[in-house]
Amino acid sequence: MIMRRDVLLGAAAALSAASLVEPAAAQSDSGTSAKTYVLVHGAYGGGWIWRDVAEGLRKQGHKVYTPTQTGLGERAHLISRQITVNTHIEDVANLIETEELNDIILVGHSYGGMAVTGVADRMPERIRHIVYLDALIPENGENAFSILPAGAEAARKKTAVEQGGGVALPVPGPEGFPIPDGPRKDWFMRRLRPHPISTYESAVRLTKPAGAGLPVTYVAYTSPALASIEPSRQRARTKAGWKYIELPVPHDVEIPNPEKVYELLISIK
Repeated sequence: MIMRRDVLLGAAAALSAASLVEPAAAQSDSGTSAKTYVLVHGAYGGGWIWRDVAEGLRKQGHKVYTPTQTGLGERAHLISRQITVNTHIEDVANLIETEELNDIILVGHSYGGMAVTGVADRMPERIRHIVYLDALIPENGENAFSILPAGAEAARKKTAVEQGGGVALPVPGPEGFPIPDGPRKDWFMRRLRPHPISTYESAVRLTKPAGAGLPVTYVAYTSPALASIEPSRQRARTKAGWKYIELPVPHDVEIPNPEKVYELLISIK
């Protein structure tokens, strides 16, 4: 069959016009726009800690990145006295740069709040929302030890000298992680690694108050409420414009009940 030249030209023009139309925003399985999450782990952990949370988010069509901070997880062989909190900020910032991420929901758990705060200060234009999951909140010039309860610094440094060669904070025993005993906790405990102590001793340098003027949600875990996080919880309550939520879950809820974490994160706008 011979096609008319005017028909072929018309079809080509239609295809060309269609190629200029902006694609519709990607939709998640739940029907909402797909989001991009960067999840930052806490002390002793690694990107692995988010395995089940990331799976839950990805099943809903979202993009998830779970960087491991230097000296931990699969990067434990790099542990040294030279690893500072700035190293961990750079770990996360470099991931964002390398993957060319924008419109990010940046999530920090526990010690991970240190890196998240520093990253937000450096590249606020890349971030859509910050979520602190029972996390530390430093202000300019503070280190992690300075925002722990009184006496915590001396106790942890003593343990580091006695059990960590002065280089690392040794992993606490199972009693230090109040989640239910069983296969999930066993999996969790096997993967924890000593944490580089210099990241607790070195100061975060910020040009703006914590949160960098971005939308922030702070989620306090209260069953039980870890004493080490309480000063940061109190700080979060006083932050104008921040949303403050309390959940009756343990500090490492992502291990026994990951659905509680990914359902919460999906609700973040």
